[in-house]
Order: sequence, then structure tokens, then C-alpha cells
Amino acid sequence: MDLASLIGLLMGFGAVFGGAFLEGLHLKALIQPTAALIVLGGTFGATFVCFPLPAIIQAFKDVKIAFLPPKVDHESVVRDIISYATKARRNGLISLEQEAQSAKDGFIKKGISLVVDGIDPQKLRETLEADITAYEDHAKHSVEFYEAAGGFAPTIGIIGAVLGLIHVMSNLSDTSKLGAGIAVAFVATIYGLMTANIICLPLGTKLKIRMKEEVLRRVMILEGLIAIQNGENPHFIEQKLKAYVGGGH
Repeated sequence: MDLASLIGLLMGFGAVFGGAFLEGLHLKALIQPTAALIVLGGTFGATFVCFPLPAIIQAFKDVKIAFLPPKVDHESVVRDIISYATKARRNGLISLEQEAQSAKDGFIKKGISLVVDGIDPQKLRETLEADITAYEDHAKHSVEFYEAAGGFAPTIGIIGAVLGLIHVMSNLSDTSKLGAGIAVAFVATIYGLMTANIICLPLGTKLKIRMKEEVLRRVMILEGLIAIQNGENPHFIEQKLKAYVGGGH
């Protein structure tokens, strides 16, 4: 569990509702199903228009990554690469064939298989870089989905507020209800701002960080495998990869 994401959400909503409570506002006044329907329905409706259905489905699946991130251990990557380098230096590149078969990670499996097959180092780089680019382009869709939703939400909130004010203005004859009606109208604006700035935009940023961590891991694997193929000293490879780990933190 990523505690930062959970604590951030609790702090964000807690600050808004807690502040309202301290101001003497009844929390019931902030719970407006109609406003929620307008803001959430309008925001995600507009966002759905922007993206193909597979990207939308993946974006909702990727919410899990923000709270339950896959373990990305860069130090472990360095250790594995050094292990492969040492084995290849002693027994030749063909000795890594068993490592390719037992590797659970698809990117490592593909990379080692290409090394064992004796592919040209430049071709190896081009192939794995294409793989990394494809992953990054795919992962960006989820980031862009929540960034787009974060852009739409405040505007949809204003639409909700305007709709509420229209309703109030159409009932001016009953002045005793004007204050409450206007207050309800502005709840939609609050919902829009909270949806954007506490949920969607932070979620997009967190997914972007996850994506960068995975890209860095793959780049380290790429550089490590090319160094192995070039017959570089395992100690030198270790120092090279540790530079990536330092930069990644």
C-alpha cells in the first residue's frame, strides 16, 4: 500500500470538510447528490469523448497502481544484471539461455533471448528501445486521462453552479429559500474543484511517477544487457548502473 496516496486523499478531503465544520457549516449542506451527478457525470462524460474505450478501461484499472504499486527495486535489477554479466564472462553468452527461460519479467526475458541469439548490439538497442517507447506511449494514456478529467472538472462544476442559480432565479417569489438555494448551487463548484485538485490531477501525477520508475528500470536492463554483450567488466557495469539508481532517487 502506498501510504502517501492514502494519507493525501484523507488530508485533502479532511481539510475541506474539517474546515467547513470549524466554520460552523453543517456537513449535510455539502452532500448534494444532484451536484455530484452533474460534476462526475459531466467530467467523465467529457473525458470519455477524448479517449478510446480500451484506454478508458485501462485508466480505471491503473487506479490500483496509485495505491498498490508494483515493487520496482532498482538495486535488485543491478544485482541481477551483475549476476548475468559474471556468468556470461565465465561461460559465454550462450550460458544465459537458462536465465532467459526462467525469467518471469517479459522485458528481461526478451532482452536476454536476443543477447543469446547473438543479435547485433545496435539492433538490440533499437529493439528494446522500441519496446520501452511502446510501453511509455501506452502508459501515458492513463496519465493523460486523469489530467484531462482534472481540466474538465472545475468547468463542469461552474456549469452545475449556473444550473443551480437558474433554478433559484426561477423561484424568486419565495425569498426565504434564496440563501439556501444559492448555497446548494455553489456546492457543484466545490465538487468540481475537489474532483480536479484532490483526485484527478494528483492521480495523474502519481501514475506518471510510476511510469517513470518502470521506464528507468527498463533502461537499466537495456544498458546492462548491451554492456554484457560487449563483454564489459561486471564491476564497470555495476558502477554504470548504480549511476542510474542514484539519479532515479
